[in-house]
Amino acid sequence: MLLTSLREEVLHANREIARRGLAPYTYGNASGICRSGPEPLIVIKPSGADYATLTAADLVVTNLDGKIVEGSLRPSSDLDTHTCLYREFPQIGGVVHTHSEFATSWAQAGRPIPCLGTTHADYFHGPVPVTELLTAEEVAEAYERSTGEVIVRRFRSGGLDPVAVPGVLVAGHAPFAWGKTPAQAVEHADLLEYIARLAYRSVLLGASDAGIPVYVSEHHYQRKHGPKATYGQL
Repeated sequence: MLLTSLREEVLHANREIARRGLAPYTYGNASGICRSGPEPLIVIKPSGADYATLTAADLVVTNLDGKIVEGSLRPSSDLDTHTCLYREFPQIGGVVHTHSEFATSWAQAGRPIPCLGTTHADYFHGPVPVTELLTAEEVAEAYERSTGEVIVRRFRSGGLDPVAVPGVLVAGHAPFAWGKTPAQAVEHADLLEYIARLAYRSVLLGASDAGIPVYVSEHHYQRKHGPKATYGQL
């Protein structure tokens, strides 16, 4: 069986989607990529698979073109979104797609999540961006690939770093998150949902979309992730 270790990482990430309540029923998916070897290979959840019974052997291995290399099941219907993100964001090693309640609510509203406090600033360098809606032509031609492309366009047009902003809201759809590993990707998906929930409640209480001062948010982000980070143990 190919990529035994990565399979276990991806299996754990998928189970965490369910355990953390980030997607109902069989919604959502997680994947990981191995960039060493003759060609990059992706391990991803099968389409419609039940998280409770999912095994490492059930996971599907594909190349970056979406061609199945190993596995008897159909890969996630979101495979083409994952492959697009892996091609365009070479820094990432895991992708997670959820339908978590509050992040999906912001996505359905077509609104970015403003940085309203330091909890947000600790993990996202600026607002959580939202994409444009897909056009009718994009949906008809290649919906999943177009979903990846609209994410990439949002990051390119906004000059956003996918390492500093490890997630996005797809307008009218739901969030995607990523990280260096599948485990970090699901952690970012969970944090994104927490940030979305806090922001929703803060807005109901009257918070302005202007958010906290940039000098505060910048200090919090840099102390965790900057070149002179002081958070945690060296």
